[in-house]
Amino acid sequence: MGGWLGVLAVKKLTGMRRRTGDLFVLPLCVGIAVGRVGCLLAGLADDTFGKPTTLPWAVDLGDGVGRHPVQVYEILFLILLGIFLARKTKLRDGARFRIFMASYLGWRILIDFWKPQPLIGGMNLIQWSCITGIVCLAVEFVLGRKVHNVRAAG
Repeated sequence: MGGWLGVLAVKKLTGMRRRTGDLFVLPLCVGIAVGRVGCLLAGLADDTFGKPTTLPWAVDLGDGVGRHPVQVYEILFLILLGIFLARKTKLRDGARFRIFMASYLGWRILIDFWKPQPLIGGMNLIQWSCITGIVCLAVEFVLGRKVHNVRAAG
């Protein structure tokens, strides 16, 4: 989300109006997935591990406790999302990036329930940030539709 805000700020400062996010969707899927491999290999020190579970695919990160391999879940999600978004479906400029952002933020809201994190109002800070991002995407979508409809009517 910080990267997204940074790009928006730089584009505003430089007067750039062209949508560029679609170019970054597949690199983001790959980059985040590779990062999650690092998180898994870092074990407990990374603080991104899952809650204890007795499922047969639980991972032991060195403390003798079987845990949800949340990093693996995320890698699989990103592979599927990347495949879906790589399809040659014709979309408006910027739509692929917005689909990526909404999907990934929604995913993080769900997956973080399987992580033992401090909660505020039933969710952790990452989840609250993701909700904020989804609200921003929704507002932008609604406002963008209104601008598009005004242009079409005018």
